[in-house]
Amino acid sequence: MRRKIVAGNWKMNNNLSESISLIDSIIEMNNSNNNCEVYVSPSFPFLKDAKVKCNSTEIKVLAQNVSHLAKGALTGDVSCSMLQSIDINSVIIGHSERRTVFKETDQMLLKKIELCLKNNFEVFLCIGEDLESRNSNRQYSVVEDQLNSTIFNLTNINPDKLIIAYEPVWAIGTGLTAKPSQAQEMHNFIREKFKIKYSSSISDNLPIIYGGSVKPESAKDIFDQIDVDGGLIGGASLKPDDFIEIIKSI
Repeated sequence: MRRKIVAGNWKMNNNLSESISLIDSIIEMNNSNNNCEVYVSPSFPFLKDAKVKCNSTEIKVLAQNVSHLAKGALTGDVSCSMLQSIDINSVIIGHSERRTVFKETDQMLLKKIELCLKNNFEVFLCIGEDLESRNSNRQYSVVEDQLNSTIFNLTNINPDKLIIAYEPVWAIGTGLTAKPSQAQEMHNFIREKFKIKYSSSISDNLPIIYGGSVKPESAKDIFDQIDVDGGLIGGASLKPDDFIEIIKSI
């Protein structure tokens, strides 16, 4: 049975006290008998505090980004070894905001993926089309190109160390959400591509989660789709009541 995952991407929100308060609320409200794995992703300065806070719980801590190089003259970057030194071993790579705002290319993302997997990280790889591509019916070719330019350069993968997060860019932070049928169609497309590239075993065991303005009222219908294994949650993960309702929807 594939892993079910709900991860909160807090982005550039919350100072230290706000981050700890949010974690406290999630811990207090969370039921350890969830049907899914739960992640929180605070900003870099607060990862260690979050990790310490979550150590005695089943909640995992996820970094929002990582450098494409092991070390060197890259002002402001954070390396795999730096994250490992505070016991962080899971990371988001390729979020649309990193691609669009910071101009991270597929070539750079591939370097990040290779470096992270070499260091035994768990990688959340984000892919997805923009509104123009969706409206011109090019969403499948865009997503396939993103796969071909990144993860499909690897000769083999371990589905225990990779999570694909399908995020239609037009639904991130806009309040728009893909219809459950649209999410299912794309998740099935992605799963079939992994089957063709690697094997049925890898494809069948690979978690593919959905991100794109998931709300408590929309989560269950999306998560009920056969190829949707959870969600990467943005704004709703900053509200403990909403985040817990989304967790309970899976």
